[in-house]
Amino acid sequence: QVQLVESGGGSVQAGGSLRLSCAASGNTYRNYCMGWFRLAPGKEREGVALRYSGTGSTYYADSVKGRFTISQDKAKNTLYLQMNSLEPEDTAVYYCALRWISGGFCSPSFEYNYWGQGTQVTVSS
Repeated sequence: QVQLVESGGGSVQAGGSLRLSCAASGNTYRNYCMGWFRLAPGKEREGVALRYSGTGSTYYADSVKGRFTISQDKAKNTLYLQMNSLEPEDTAVYYCALRWISGGFCSPSFEYNYWGQGTQVTVSS
């Protein structure tokens, strides 16, 4: 019922920036959590940045606070992740995800129902 299509990944030098986009299609009338997870080789999947549609409340992993910003253009039904001051440790496949929710906040511990295909981010030093 919901499709998520990601774009914006690529390769950059440490200290550089990228902006990821996630375009959503389908029924998004209900409130939801929508955001980004990442998976790096040898590591567990990590919740990076999440946004609650009802209020705009956000969650950020400690490792990206102050460097990454999540935002949404509701007119275009698109979610963005602005990534600045990138580090080699940010190298991973980044996935857009969505979960229907009736509460007022988002957590990476929740189970997310819809996932994008993933986009590779590579940061070299």
